[in-house]
Amino acid sequence: MQLTEPPGVAMQRAEAGQLVLVAAIWGASYLFIRIAAPAFGPVAMAGARALLAALMMLPLLLWRGLGGTALRHWKGIALVGVTNVAVPFLLFNFAALAIPAGLSAILSSTTPLFAALIGAIWLGEGLTVQRMVGLATGFAGVVLLVVDKVQFGQGPLWQTLAATFACLAATMLYGFTGNFTRRHMAHVPPVAVAAGSQVAAAALLALPMAASWPNTLPPAHAWTALLALCALCTTFAYVLFYGLIARLGASRAMSALFLIPAFGVLWGGLFLGEPFTLRMAACCGVILSGCALTMGLLKLPGWRRVPAAGDAPL
Repeated sequence: MQLTEPPGVAMQRAEAGQLVLVAAIWGASYLFIRIAAPAFGPVAMAGARALLAALMMLPLLLWRGLGGTALRHWKGIALVGVTNVAVPFLLFNFAALAIPAGLSAILSSTTPLFAALIGAIWLGEGLTVQRMVGLATGFAGVVLLVVDKVQFGQGPLWQTLAATFACLAATMLYGFTGNFTRRHMAHVPPVAVAAGSQVAAAALLALPMAASWPNTLPPAHAWTALLALCALCTTFAYVLFYGLIARLGASRAMSALFLIPAFGVLWGGLFLGEPFTLRMAACCGVILSGCALTMGLLKLPGWRRVPAAGDAPL
C-alpha cells in the first residue's frame, strides 16, 4: 500500500496552496491601505510605499544582473511606474478614506474587464459575443454595487461615489498597463519592470510626499501596515506569483486573482469589523462571472461560432 503521494500530486497541491497564498496576501493589501492611509494621508503614503518597495526590490534586480536592462528600457518602465504604481497608489489611498477595504477589493476585480475593453479599442482585438456578454455582466455588477451606496458608504454620497470611481480609475490604469506591457514590454524581464517602475514612481512622488508629510508622526500600527504592504504585497507576493506563472502558465496563475475579493472582504471583516451584506456578495459574484466570461474561463452555454479573422481567442 502506497503511504506517500506521488510527486506530481504533491506538487499540484503545493502550487494550489501558493496560489491561495498569493490571493490572501494581495487581498490583505486593501486592509493595510485602509489602516495606513488615514494616518499618512493619500499622497505621503503613496510616496512612502513606492520608496520602500523600490528599496526592497532593487537588491533583487541587481542580484539578477538586470540593472542594465532596466536602464535600456527606462522610458517604458517609467510609464509603467506612472500608470501601474504612482497613480493607482494615490487613487486606492484616497478611496480608503471613504469606503471599506472589502469594497475596494471587490472593485479591483474589474481589472480584466478594463484590460479586455482597452485591448479591443487600442489593439483592435476582436470582441466576440462571449466577451461582450462578459463585459456587460461585469460592469452591470459594478453599477448594482454603486447604486446601493447606503449599505457600504460611511459618509456623504459624493465621497462614496468619488472613492468608488477612484478605484475604477485605478483598475482602468491597470488594464491599460497590461496591454501596454504586452505590446511593448513583453521582451523585458518582469523583475526589471517591477523594480524599475517602483523606482520611477518613488522619484515622481518624492516631492509631493515631502510636501504632504503629516506633522504628527504616524502611529506604530500605521507603519506596520505600510511595511507589510511593501514587503508582503509588493515584493514577496510578486516574486511568488511570477514563479507560478513560469511553472503553471499565465492563465492558470491568473486564477488567483479571482480569490482576492473574497480575502479582501474576509480580512476587512475580521480585523476592522467591516459589514458584508448579501447584496455585496451577489454583486461580487456578478462581477467575477463577467470577468470569467471575458477571460474565457467560463463559456456561454450552447454557443458555437467560427472565429473571424483578427478575433482574439477566448
